[in-house]
Amino acid sequence: MIGREQRHRDMCLPAWLAGTCSYWLAATCARRVHAPHGRGQRSARGTLTPDQGRPDHRPAKQGRSAPPPCPRSGRDPFSERKAYFMSSNDEVLGTFYGDESFPITWEEGEQELFWIYDDLHIPNPVSPMFFDIGGWWLTCDHMFRRFGTPFACDWIAKNINGYVYTAAVPADSSLHAEATEYQARYVPRVPRDPDYPQKIGAYMNAVLPHYAHNFLDWWQTRLRPEMERNFAYLDNYDTEHASLVELAVLLEDAIDIHDRHWKIHWMLNFAQFSSTLNLNALIQEIKGAVDPNLMGRLQSSLADRNWDSIEALWRIKEEIKADDDLRQLFKRGETAADIWRALQQSSRGQQLIRERIEPYQQEFGYKSIWSHEFAFPTWKEQATPIIEILRGYLETDYDYPRTIQGVREDLDRAIHELMDDVPPGEGRERLQQALDLSLRMNPLTPDHHFYIDQGTNARLRLVLIAIGKKLVQARLLDDPEDVMYLRYNELRLLMTNPGAVPARELVSQRRDERERAYQIRPREWVGTATKTALAFPYNALWGFPEKFYKQPAQKSDEIRGLAASPGVVEGPARVVLSLEQFDQVREGDILVCRMTNPAWVVLFTRIVGLVTDAGGVTSHPAVVSREFGIPAVVGTSDATQRIKTGDRIRVNGATGVVEVLA
Repeated sequence: MIGREQRHRDMCLPAWLAGTCSYWLAATCARRVHAPHGRGQRSARGTLTPDQGRPDHRPAKQGRSAPPPCPRSGRDPFSERKAYFMSSNDEVLGTFYGDESFPITWEEGEQELFWIYDDLHIPNPVSPMFFDIGGWWLTCDHMFRRFGTPFACDWIAKNINGYVYTAAVPADSSLHAEATEYQARYVPRVPRDPDYPQKIGAYMNAVLPHYAHNFLDWWQTRLRPEMERNFAYLDNYDTEHASLVELAVLLEDAIDIHDRHWKIHWMLNFAQFSSTLNLNALIQEIKGAVDPNLMGRLQSSLADRNWDSIEALWRIKEEIKADDDLRQLFKRGETAADIWRALQQSSRGQQLIRERIEPYQQEFGYKSIWSHEFAFPTWKEQATPIIEILRGYLETDYDYPRTIQGVREDLDRAIHELMDDVPPGEGRERLQQALDLSLRMNPLTPDHHFYIDQGTNARLRLVLIAIGKKLVQARLLDDPEDVMYLRYNELRLLMTNPGAVPARELVSQRRDERERAYQIRPREWVGTATKTALAFPYNALWGFPEKFYKQPAQKSDEIRGLAASPGVVEGPARVVLSLEQFDQVREGDILVCRMTNPAWVVLFTRIVGLVTDAGGVTSHPAVVSREFGIPAVVGTSDATQRIKTGDRIRVNGATGVVEVLA
């Protein structure tokens, strides 16, 4: 019995997450106590009355108040319901419901939620097809149900002016909000039992440590093999000779696979989240304050599919380097496309394509510059990104063994920095166990990107492209890519009842709309910001709550973001917004971009610093910058708009400040 109690204390919910859950629980209980008799009861605290559509980013007075009238109609038809679940104990910190420059149409219950612009995954205007069937949010109700989270029950998305915004839905029985999934009305699944948040926390406390301790084994023996079988089914399907009806069914199979893989993603994510936060809590308990830079270094991975991809490219580079004919071919032309044509016209180049490039594409090519979108070609379809990487490796003589050894040595130093001053005893033993578990989980971050964010989304795109090719052959579309500009049900109708869908007209209109959306500057958040909403655990991935409280730069030539990887560096800025600009990055540049994902890692071998619009200190650009040992500032919001290629800038990765020097 004593051992069981001790084990429960050792494996309980991490302090930081437990504190967050407590805050969400308190707010939920306050809502219920405040209006026990139903949705019709109004708050007695008064109302917040900023000008309609004007952002109100000032501290609220006592209590939380109802939002202004809905911009859509000039009145608020849901005011009584809003007043019910906008608790007087949950202070409103700011609101934005739309204005002339960024108009927003709201559905029932949406204004009361805190919506974050998903520049972490989808920084560009979203295609209609991806929004309908590709979103990571489509399985979040499963995640929250499976783990019994008391702080949220669903995560929903909204297309605002072409950009994706998402909001977490509290586990509050009084809430009712409209949403859309698969082009259908969707109501987030809030618990019916008003006491659910208070009760279910014990379940989460019990199961999270079990996931953390066992998930790696499940991943290796059961879950990853399952995904690989699903990939084999999709990869080996003869789409060229399939009928449209057969492809329609294949699309549903691919959607089901996407759904299943994202459920696995959330299992993995929570398991890893739990182990990392448990390590954080133990460090705080045993050593005091946690150095975020040290924690970042302790999350480095040494063996995963991302490093496998980089090593494979390095080996191809070494073969080219040792071959005079291939070296000369890679010196021809100014672009990767020029080199590709030269390779195709040479017998030695054809051999390299056949024996090295195509096998690489089959194993590692299921990714694109933006993984969370169907509108960008994969490396499986276009080899020019691979050629550009190889050219960059040749120019810098990239040394993979030295790079991985550097990461290994830095991880070893970080482990010693953490453990060397901890005295022997129970505390050291517990800390070592938590550290060992966290280190074992580190490869899951790049591996889940490889199999799920990249591999699964890419294969769903390829099924859509196969359908697009058939529709072009049937003279129903002009370009296979046009399917990305149809909605889910429009595509299904077009495949089976072509006369029911004015496909060309819709595609033309939506391509124009998406192009116009690029001219819009999306806001970082909209809706209602409260202490509870800002405390949602996952907000840190987008840089919240820090972004919410971030002070504007004091100088016109200064840009503020989040300190992501320590160090100070000066150099020329290179703004990269598209795959076509990859070949412009030179050794010694400081990369300035909206966001990165694993497809961007190849640029890290050339750059000396990084600045991004999006992300938090645990996001992809922050983690990879620490692995490569380059200073980085993330979450600036507008660096790509304020910095131009060629500007000389100074990046301070310890303070989060970027200075434009000239």
